[in-house]
Amino acid sequence: MGGPLTRLRWPRRTVRFRLTVLYSGLVLVAGAGLLAITYVLVDGTTATELFASKDGTVIAANAPPAGPSVPSAARLGDGPPPAGAQRLARQLGAQAAAQHARDLHQLLTQSGLALAIMTVLAIGLGWLAAGRVLRPLRAMKTATQQITERNLHERLALPGPADEVKELADTIDSLLARLETAFEAQRRFVASASHELRTPLTLNRALLEVALADPGASAGDLRAACEELLAAGEHQEKLVDALLTLATSERGLDRREQFDLAAVTRRALALHGQQAESRGLHLALRLGHAAARGDPDLTERMVANLIDNAIRYNLRGGSVEVRTETRFDHAVLTVGNTGLPVPNDQGDQLFQPFQRLTADRAGHPEGHGLGLSIVRAIATAHDAGLKTRLRPGGGITVEVHFPHPAEPAKPCSPRRIQLVRRP
Repeated sequence: MGGPLTRLRWPRRTVRFRLTVLYSGLVLVAGAGLLAITYVLVDGTTATELFASKDGTVIAANAPPAGPSVPSAARLGDGPPPAGAQRLARQLGAQAAAQHARDLHQLLTQSGLALAIMTVLAIGLGWLAAGRVLRPLRAMKTATQQITERNLHERLALPGPADEVKELADTIDSLLARLETAFEAQRRFVASASHELRTPLTLNRALLEVALADPGASAGDLRAACEELLAAGEHQEKLVDALLTLATSERGLDRREQFDLAAVTRRALALHGQQAESRGLHLALRLGHAAARGDPDLTERMVANLIDNAIRYNLRGGSVEVRTETRFDHAVLTVGNTGLPVPNDQGDQLFQPFQRLTADRAGHPEGHGLGLSIVRAIATAHDAGLKTRLRPGGGITVEVHFPHPAEPAKPCSPRRIQLVRRP
């Protein structure tokens, strides 16, 4: 069991405590400086010099000291003063010096006492002032502690002048708004992913139940049911693979290397050329050298998704344009296609997961609604900008602007999609 000294604890070094110490310390230093200056000035202006006349009359007058602090005897008129006057002058000089020393000591004592009282008063006032200054921060702390994932819609909404504390509160409100948007997007994504995964499982179960419930089912019927199950399983496999790619892309890049965007685009086109020909689409290619930096495999997946989207949601006999170029030292990928018109107010939803805007898009069973979401995630991981233009006659054009390959990698942050609406 410790003694009293071991049980003593210093006050917690809070911001309020440190501000109080700072305020009182400034008052103490300023008061001590003022006391020192006052002491020097009083000491230099209250010295007494004695003058003795010929008839023995001693005259005392205040004057600045000419040398030592002890008063000196001076001479008025011609001839030395009498010995009695000199002796009296020395006695009065000693008394004056003693009185001067007592006055300075009294000044120092009383001023020191006043400084101590003012320091204590400054500590109290500093504690109150610091509390007043920090009151908005305490209110922000209390409000922030009460915000959870269930009430992210609440804001601090701190009133007051546009000072640093107000800017901090507004910054926290902006952060809460971004978190609310992210949580809402995550909830929608989980709900949509659950629906997309549950629907084919329900269909698979229904196929098996129908096949098993028919006692007269032939081997051909069972074989057809198994083929449908395999096709449904392949679709589920593609959906899971797309979900994994989306999650990997949103996590960021594990490696960065320089590559030619045109070469990556050629590899992606080799996988979709036959698909375009089967739909009677015209491919307009202009692949110029464009140096970019990032993950070439993920970039190839992004290009493949853009080309696949341009082919799948196109009109028979339409066209697909694919272009790579260097624009102002930045690699730019452009993929455009003809197709059905997309409403201006729904263009932003193209890059949301599981969003199928038009009936034509919903009518493609091979699509899973994640293609453009993966494009956005991969572009964000590369710190690339997305620009979407809705064509007047139908279809869209997507441009991906990669950063300069010599620029250092930046933290992965969401990029806004610039949507150029058709007139």
